[in-house]
Amino acid sequence: MKSILVVDDDTLIRKTLSSHLTKQGFEVQTAEDGESGLRKYAEMGPDLVFLDIRLPDADGLDVLRQMKNLSARASILIMTAYDDMKTTVEAIKLGAFEYLVKPLDYIAIDLAVEKAFQVKALEEKVSYLVEEKQKEYTIDNIIGHSSPMREVYKLIGSVANTRTNVLIQGESGTGKELVAKAIHYNGPYRDEPFIVINCSAISDTLLESELFGHVKGAFTDAVSETRGKFEIAGKGTLFLDEIGDVSTNLQSKLLRVIESRDFMKVGGEKVMKTEARIIAATNHILHALIESGKFREDLYYRLKVVEIDLPSLRERKEDIPELVGYLVEKINRELRKNVRKVPPDVMKLLTDLPWKGNVRELENALTRAVILAKGDVVLKENLPLETEERKLFSRDLVSLEEVEKEYIQYVLAAVKGSKTRASQVLKISRPTLDKKIKDYALEI
Repeated sequence: MKSILVVDDDTLIRKTLSSHLTKQGFEVQTAEDGESGLRKYAEMGPDLVFLDIRLPDADGLDVLRQMKNLSARASILIMTAYDDMKTTVEAIKLGAFEYLVKPLDYIAIDLAVEKAFQVKALEEKVSYLVEEKQKEYTIDNIIGHSSPMREVYKLIGSVANTRTNVLIQGESGTGKELVAKAIHYNGPYRDEPFIVINCSAISDTLLESELFGHVKGAFTDAVSETRGKFEIAGKGTLFLDEIGDVSTNLQSKLLRVIESRDFMKVGGEKVMKTEARIIAATNHILHALIESGKFREDLYYRLKVVEIDLPSLRERKEDIPELVGYLVEKINRELRKNVRKVPPDVMKLLTDLPWKGNVRELENALTRAVILAKGDVVLKENLPLETEERKLFSRDLVSLEEVEKEYIQYVLAAVKGSKTRASQVLKISRPTLDKKIKDYALEI
């Protein structure tokens, strides 16, 4: 039952309001002055308060202020016999929900109460949705307990409470955006915006406008002034996905923003400030792009104050069973299915596959299997996969040397030419890898 506190020195008003609100199904308590009103407010924690602006022992505005300091939960309706604009403004500034002028009528009372509870319900719903969204991106929802993932968790924890720029590197589908959101939503500015820009999906000209905004007439289609993502982000996070695809011209402008923390809109002259934290991500090996002149080295070092390298699924196969369980549960919720069982032979198959598309590919495969499942079991025939055994043995027999050559070439391509990561995947030393690359005349 919702509770209401009535604070007024007029006995008739207290009795009338109490009687009317009780008939409406509310639990009602009353107080005749500020002191008793504050005491009952602290004791009962009401959902709504009717508060007289003039009390025998206190100024109603002071009581309002103290109530809000005790708890901001209640909606407070100010009552007065004096329709004073200055007092009205001050009461609203202090957090009053509504300002009612005496003599009160039941219609005004009922409308004010209904409106107050509707707004409260909406606020609680929005608050719940925000909290649920933040829970979705906690570290607990990044799945895996392998050694590479434990290192990732440590880095997320280290940078979440800072404003440090972060560079996330990893293959497509490894969860770079999920890690970026975990950093943002576990930090002190979690209530500020998290803005995502896919740098590879937008042309250079449009990307500049997206980042910085533009003034009216800056270019042909600029019919009005727009805010850029740096401005919209406020003190939040700007996530620049696929930063390796940004042109060198725009890289220079990004470098300036990072160094000076200011920018100008396209076609504008006013200098604007930004407080946004930048998290950048790429599936490219930026060192290779730097060597080829496609990425600025100074920008690279500005972005990678902290660097997080996400392992591929092939590098953390021990996490796959846990991931499968998590993803099947998630897919069940989304599709309203009840597929719960993954037989041992299916789990072994899922664990052994190379997953070039990483977690994204695994999720897509499981989604198909859940959709096609007739019962509560994930079946092998419902997985849209061609096993490595079928690929390997469906052709002419070849030497072990030829198989090794092809597999090393495949790994090098998968890790974008990174010899360090290839050595880790193949579990061979760097000199051994260099020798095999030379002997087999492999391409990097």
